[in-house]
Amino acid sequence: MANASAPAQPPLLAGTGLPSFEEITPEQVDAAIPALLRDLHEELESLECRLEQRLGAADGNGPEPQPVIGWEELMDPLRHLEERLRWSWGVVSHLHGVCNSPALREAYQNQQGAVVAFGSRAGQSRPIYRALEQLERQHLDGTQRRILASELRHMRLRGVGLEGSEQEAFNAATAELAQLASDFGNHVLDATNKWSLKLTSEEELAGLPDSLRALLAQAARDAGDDGWRMGLDMPRVVPFLKYSRRRDLREAVYRAQVSRASGGDLDNRPLIERILSLRLEQARRLGYANWAEVSLASKMAESVAEVEQLLDDLRAAAYPVAQRELEELRACAARHGAPEAADLKPWDVAHWAEVLRKESFELDTEALRPWFPLEQVLQGLFGLCQRLFDIRIQATEPGEAPTWHPDVRYFRVHDGASGDLLAAFYLDPYSRPGSKRGGAWMDECLGRSRTPAGEPVLPVAYLICNQSPPVGDTPSLMTFEEVETLFHEFGHGLQHMLTTVDRPRAAGISNVEWDAVELPSQFMENWCYERTTLMGMARHWQSGEPLPEAEYQKLLAARTFMGGTATLRQVHFALTDLRLHSRWTPECGQTPEQLRREVARTTTVLEPIPEDAFLCSFSHIFAGGYSAGYYSYKWAEVLSADAFSAFEEVGLDDEEQVVATGRRFRDTVLSLGGSRSPAEVFEAFRGRPPSPEALIRHSGLTAV
Repeated sequence: MANASAPAQPPLLAGTGLPSFEEITPEQVDAAIPALLRDLHEELESLECRLEQRLGAADGNGPEPQPVIGWEELMDPLRHLEERLRWSWGVVSHLHGVCNSPALREAYQNQQGAVVAFGSRAGQSRPIYRALEQLERQHLDGTQRRILASELRHMRLRGVGLEGSEQEAFNAATAELAQLASDFGNHVLDATNKWSLKLTSEEELAGLPDSLRALLAQAARDAGDDGWRMGLDMPRVVPFLKYSRRRDLREAVYRAQVSRASGGDLDNRPLIERILSLRLEQARRLGYANWAEVSLASKMAESVAEVEQLLDDLRAAAYPVAQRELEELRACAARHGAPEAADLKPWDVAHWAEVLRKESFELDTEALRPWFPLEQVLQGLFGLCQRLFDIRIQATEPGEAPTWHPDVRYFRVHDGASGDLLAAFYLDPYSRPGSKRGGAWMDECLGRSRTPAGEPVLPVAYLICNQSPPVGDTPSLMTFEEVETLFHEFGHGLQHMLTTVDRPRAAGISNVEWDAVELPSQFMENWCYERTTLMGMARHWQSGEPLPEAEYQKLLAARTFMGGTATLRQVHFALTDLRLHSRWTPECGQTPEQLRREVARTTTVLEPIPEDAFLCSFSHIFAGGYSAGYYSYKWAEVLSADAFSAFEEVGLDDEEQVVATGRRFRDTVLSLGGSRSPAEVFEAFRGRPPSPEALIRHSGLTAV
């Protein structure tokens, strides 16, 4: 009789290839992750035992052993350990972000603590650390040295130098911080979903464009209701605050938006203080004065003072411009006889900015939606990438790759010259407020590497947006801002997918300093305004007519409209983040919100309203990776604006030079990844260090 077959391995533990998303259940998470962690603990202990034997006596009394452990002998098993966990837990984290459900959330929270504990255990391994130190004395190439320096720094920041009760306290705090971040994000998602406003009359819809009306009607139908249903997700909030003529409703929506997760069971304020306190304790355990110093230890910026200087320079340039812009909005409201003209409030700014934009440039951004159907925008984006980087992007047929939702599509990326397959990516474009967290992001599904047999593993990216979904028979018609967002995230994807570095710790965005990682994404946004790109993709979804030349010129003219306000907004966020992580302490006599309002005195031209609890939904720094790093957007914008200026200098109408410059960008910024420092990579592309002049010009600011 044949032997009984071994039980099939759960899809969550496949560890290679594309995940079978739809086969992964919350029950599988609860069963498979503990089994995986048991295996990984055994592998880690076995590796440590081998290393200790090779390193010699562990008591340290004998002569220092000579370097005997080679790169592959140490780094390959380490990579295997890390990749098994990254692959499986990465799938869980991905689904938690795009297909959230009560059951999946519970399973995620059940396992998160053990996953964090294993990370701490591996990050504090003394045998591994000693072996890494020995590698420093061996002959390594530049990429290996970058990777090694990063690994050693990472382990120091994970507490490898701590002992006994101090290390136990560090690990407990690390686990608690992970749980707090998860709770913070869940509170924001739940608070966003919890609030709605039913609209029942045409009068309540005054000023709203047809696209938003249709979206609100669809939301009502989805909720089993009639009329129109307003919510707090971005595809509804942003256009509502722009176009609604009902000031009372704008106020209600704005107040709900800025006060999310600030009360009841979803109140994030206690979590904020706990997160900041724990981060400060962790920093001090590691020998740093504050968490900002910990954050900057692995970034381009060398000190808190250097970042503060950049932000203050931008603030000084933007503040008077923002003041003038506010006066222009007041004057515009007064011309229209609006009673709020004398006392403009935050819920009035977007509305009167849109009115003034229309008057100043005769530009109605909502009216441009029909020229930006998603499919046409994708073809324009792909055409640009073929032009600049010599790649071809092809959509696959439904069912060729596993997906997690019917809206998700899978694309393959080929080299234009050889036809070789280079990479692939998933695109999940539409907002799903009930199950998908807000914002837009790129993440790694598979990273570039090689199998033990030497076979290439090609990179695969997740590209996630939250743009306006199709409504009825009308396709997704994008705002220009949504077009820019798609180009932005695709820039991240390009750096992940076009890397030529085979060492996974330095491939793509891996080992790229956080304040340089936005370079390719912000660089891609510039092309949304370039004539060949924009006019090539902007075609009316029904008639096929190209965007009128006059509308294109209006977009160009309006590019720096409200630029001072936009810059000041980013400076406010970045400086608040930096001060919270460099100056706030539980004993400072201020709440985090009070510190934020102190920052607001010089970084806002309209004081935040008393109910404004923005920190309670500031997921970037409390539930994401931007703690003491939000400034990175502006830091990298200096790099990205200067990079685009290389194309401007050769002439955007000089196709031969544009193509040559694009190939150089691919061969440096998009290819080298984290194998060299960002400063070296930038100079390899640009031929010199970065200059802020292009950013000043692009932002419409006269001086910095």
